[in-house]
Amino acid sequence: MITRRLILAGAAALAFTASASADDWKAKYPELTFAVVPAENASGVTERWAPFVNYLSKELGVKVTLRIANDYAAVIEGQRAGNIHIASYGSASFARARLTGVKSDAFANDINADGSTGYYSVFFVKASSAYKSVDQLKGKNLGLVDPNSTSGNNVPRFELDKMGIPDADGYFSKVVFTGSHENAMLALSQGTVDVAANQWTSDDDSTLAQMLTKGMLKNADGSAMKKDDFRIIHKSAPIINGPYAYNSDLPEDAKAAIAKAFFDAPAKDKAAFDRLSDGQKKGFHPATTKDWDGTIELIKFVDALRKKKAS
Repeated sequence: MITRRLILAGAAALAFTASASADDWKAKYPELTFAVVPAENASGVTERWAPFVNYLSKELGVKVTLRIANDYAAVIEGQRAGNIHIASYGSASFARARLTGVKSDAFANDINADGSTGYYSVFFVKASSAYKSVDQLKGKNLGLVDPNSTSGNNVPRFELDKMGIPDADGYFSKVVFTGSHENAMLALSQGTVDVAANQWTSDDDSTLAQMLTKGMLKNADGSAMKKDDFRIIHKSAPIINGPYAYNSDLPEDAKAAIAKAFFDAPAKDKAAFDRLSDGQKKGFHPATTKDWDGTIELIKFVDALRKKKAS
């Protein structure tokens, strides 16, 4: 005879089995590594990301370790080797990873304060300079960010080609990779370069805005620089916000748990979430790897420019 006790026991057993199955991935992955590329100095990255990584550890029930990568290439190679399980990518670096066979799946990207999910690559000059357009900068110094940066290299080269400048290195007196978005703006503020490529979403949401808030940019007399001390002379078409991606080989339960933790973050730990962008983002938007197919075509175009120059 089937009794209520047997039914309840059976249900409990099924629930236990399902729970145990869901936790199987934690035994295999007791620690996950989350890598980010610094847009600012290393200490600033740690302060910005540590609360969110702590939140992920609590939500996932496994230790999540923050790794501050030296550059985008380090993230790409770390995911290729399986040493990085979750990564914050720029659009171009994710496209490069996919082009070179890295098993990485996008699952989310940022939602801006206005609800959009994109940003721009811009060319900044100092407002005190005479430069109002790129055609006035021939023979001057250009500051880029990183070879795999979307807004700091790939899109700027694409934009320059549209202006009839396929060879940036021949057009400018010097083209320098500064290593980070912050360093590019520092180089511009200090006069090391005459124009700098960078990312920009709005006047209140950009590397420049973050640096001004922290008082990082100074005039020669030591006084703090202001937004009006800089001028944008060119803005690209919108670029899709870079993805958060996990290793393709992670168990499906782990992937689902990671994605859920991200999407729940604004409600479950608003302080940690807001710290990521100084309160300039609304949340995480569900994404798929195919969303960056257009960026892959951009990378192929930039690669073709390099090959043409080398030949």
